[in-house]
Amino acid sequence: MSKFMSFLAGLIAAATPLGAAGATVLGPHADDCDGTKPAMLVRVEGLKSRTGTVRVQSYGGDPARYFDKGAYIERIDMPTAKAREICVPVPKPGIYAISVRHDVNGNGKSDMRDGGGMSGNPRMSVWDLITKSKPDPKDVQVQVGTGVTPVKVVMNYVQGGAFKPLATASR
Repeated sequence: MSKFMSFLAGLIAAATPLGAAGATVLGPHADDCDGTKPAMLVRVEGLKSRTGTVRVQSYGGDPARYFDKGAYIERIDMPTAKAREICVPVPKPGIYAISVRHDVNGNGKSDMRDGGGMSGNPRMSVWDLITKSKPDPKDVQVQVGTGVTPVKVVMNYVQGGAFKPLATASR
């Protein structure tokens, strides 16, 4: 390959945004997913609709406190229409967890039409939601190194008596 072609290939690679299939990384910390510091690139899949808001929260430290109210490290709220791949920085390499909530109607309150998901995509039941049971920490933990760690979160919604991914969900 000529020097010019190598140079051109380098320019194209540098201009390509991180993420699957060229999706643009969004959120207030998008620049933190440049690969120079520890971060999680959260890909939200299986959204019921592109209405309302999406909240992404990261947790670290004591696994017993994952998902406790107010125990998050970082919280990012954004319009659902833009929530595909969201950069979530972390303070240092280590073990973390992610939660995602889809407030379908954007009213700021949790209701039975809203959806949720977590890193590791653990199965949860409607009973778990009612009793506010949390999954086993080992099922949701993400090991983050010195660069960007991809984290896929599949959204779940109440359907009949189950809390599960939609059969036909928008992407």
